Amino acid sequence: MTSRRAADRTWLVALAASLWGLSALWRGPLAKEYPALAIVFWEHLVLVVLVSPWVVPAVRRVLAASTRTKVSVLVIGAGSSALATTLFTAAFRLGDPITPQVLQKLQPLIAIALAALVLGERLRRSYAAFALPAVIGAWLLAFADPLGVSVSSAQAALLAVGAAALWAAGTVLGRAASAELRFSDLTALRFTVGLVTLLAISGVTSTPLAIGVDAAPRILLLALFPGLLALVLYYRALGHTPASRATLAELAFPLTAAVVGIVAFDASLTGSQWVGFALVLASVVGLALHEQRSSRPSVAVPDDAREALTAAR
Repeated sequence: MTSRRAADRTWLVALAASLWGLSALWRGPLAKEYPALAIVFWEHLVLVVLVSPWVVPAVRRVLAASTRTKVSVLVIGAGSSALATTLFTAAFRLGDPITPQVLQKLQPLIAIALAALVLGERLRRSYAAFALPAVIGAWLLAFADPLGVSVSSAQAALLAVGAAALWAAGTVLGRAASAELRFSDLTALRFTVGLVTLLAISGVTSTPLAIGVDAAPRILLLALFPGLLALVLYYRALGHTPASRATLAELAFPLTAAVVGIVAFDASLTGSQWVGFALVLASVVGLALHEQRSSRPSVAVPDDAREALTAAR
């Protein structure tokens, strides 16, 4: 029991997710000026430069890895990094600074299904006590009127939900790949495959990638904090945190996003949104404490990714 508690890194996943919530500070203003694809391309280019010492060793390891890991890396880089971030950035053009980020609410549901299918994770009944309030809270937080969703907010929501689905896949496949690859490998491959994918999409769609020099500081900050630092922490934790548990801890992302929206962009929350905020916060903190202290954790699966994949087989 002691080793399980020591190995669990749910709290580190929550910390990384909190850094993602800072992205609105720079992504929102950029999305109003440039195509989403251009913003994400330059963001990935900076990230690849920053992790360049890791790229060659990472490529060598993935080439020697199993087919499962190779496919996981391709999906993570092309889908969870390039396409998901592009959809997410596009949502800022249509929505407010908070809504695209809090629509992480569907990610736990998708990730739980994928984790059960790919990793064989078994969820105990106690998990519902944290998951259901978190999903309800994220919905309340996403819409000022949770029972009356406008066309414009629905458009932004669809883009954000698409991003959430791809990120959910990345959570599960990242844990699967962590059985053979180090966190530095996953980080470098995610950004490198993502950059190549963005170049291909730009060529096919003829989307211009040019941006102004004034955008450079915001691109750099976006790449450094919500990008590199958050992903390094995230992948360092993911190999020791079941995907079902990790994806709920990632709801710390919309909590930070809501704070940024209120403080930096003068966004306001209705009474129901504040209720949602409280529900999500209580669920994330409650899950982390429960998994660390309980002798019967909510996710019945080995904490180590190699043991989880062996159990799944």
